[in-house]
Amino acid sequence: MHYIPNEHFNDFEHVYKINLINSCSGYKSANLIGTKSASSQENVAVFSSVMHLGSNPPLLGFICRPTTVMRHTYENIKDTKYYTVNSIHSTILEDAHHTSAKYEREISEFEKTSLLPEYKDGFHAPFVKGCPLQLSMEYVNEYLITENDVILVIGMIKGIYIENGLLNNDGFVDLAAGNTAAINGLDGYNVPKKNIRFKYQRPK
Repeated sequence: MHYIPNEHFNDFEHVYKINLINSCSGYKSANLIGTKSASSQENVAVFSSVMHLGSNPPLLGFICRPTTVMRHTYENIKDTKYYTVNSIHSTILEDAHHTSAKYEREISEFEKTSLLPEYKDGFHAPFVKGCPLQLSMEYVNEYLITENDVILVIGMIKGIYIENGLLNNDGFVDLAAGNTAAINGLDGYNVPKKNIRFKYQRPK
């Protein structure tokens, strides 16, 4: 097995280093976060850091990089309090990844890709049309992680839209059946084909 000690990390070329460190945490969720500014400018961006924080209340978190540069998603959420989380599926991988490009505020990523916004039940922020799992979210809180100045943004799930056939009788959402992707590192997308499930475990 190849061993890389911490003291060697800074010897690597920049892109090599960030690929290495981003890859070794394992597969991550692949989501598009949709927002709309107070002046109605739409924005959509790929995030690999959306995480479950608890079911009661239903909370999700995601990591926002340092705000030393423009962060349109974060700014729109702070201004309006609302956003959407949309699972990336196999047929939109290239367009979803392109939303990581840094456009000026007045340019919507929806305009630069084939991704389409859609609005549901009067919710402020746009969903991404065709995504098999779509969540309407409301900003709750945030925490600055001082070690590297990233922000953990916490939101409450206000509503869940699930493609027909993905919701099991026990409440399990079968993302594999929806060809939903996961992210490996910064730019590696994987589409799981099946699930292996086990019963709730109790002490023997």
